[in-house]
Amino acid sequence: MSATRSAPPNMNRTGSYVKFSDKLTGTLEDITKLINEQKEAIDTIQEIGIQLTTAIGTLHTMTVKYAGVVNNILDMLLPILQKFPLVPPKLVDMATKMERVTQKIIDNQEKTSKTITDIDTGLKTGDVSRLKGYSGELQKITQAFTAILPEINK
Repeated sequence: MSATRSAPPNMNRTGSYVKFSDKLTGTLEDITKLINEQKEAIDTIQEIGIQLTTAIGTLHTMTVKYAGVVNNILDMLLPILQKFPLVPPKLVDMATKMERVTQKIIDNQEKTSKTITDIDTGLKTGDVSRLKGYSGELQKITQAFTAILPEINK
């Protein structure tokens, strides 16, 4: 009596296994489905990033411009204030602090401008590796400007 055996599913001549191609195809289909489901959110986040970069760039340009104006005025005025005996010491101290703050803003201008420009380019071109490189730079810039805040509030 000769019995015919049929191979169970996932069985072939070499035994039972899951084909790599089936596994990868399923994974790629899942990834594609996930991206398509989240496409609007991803695109919205990118658009917000571009708009925030533009806003920060504009704010930075304005800040540097007015810091330069204030710094130039203080460079001329501070020596006079320090020599004039009727000027209250608090006013001289405040003007000195303002001069230090504006100078720090001016000193950070080049690095900050480059970072903003490069991030904007990375967002607009979809260059994620470029963006990853600037996460640390943004933290450093934030720390530099955050360090200025206590001087302003003194």
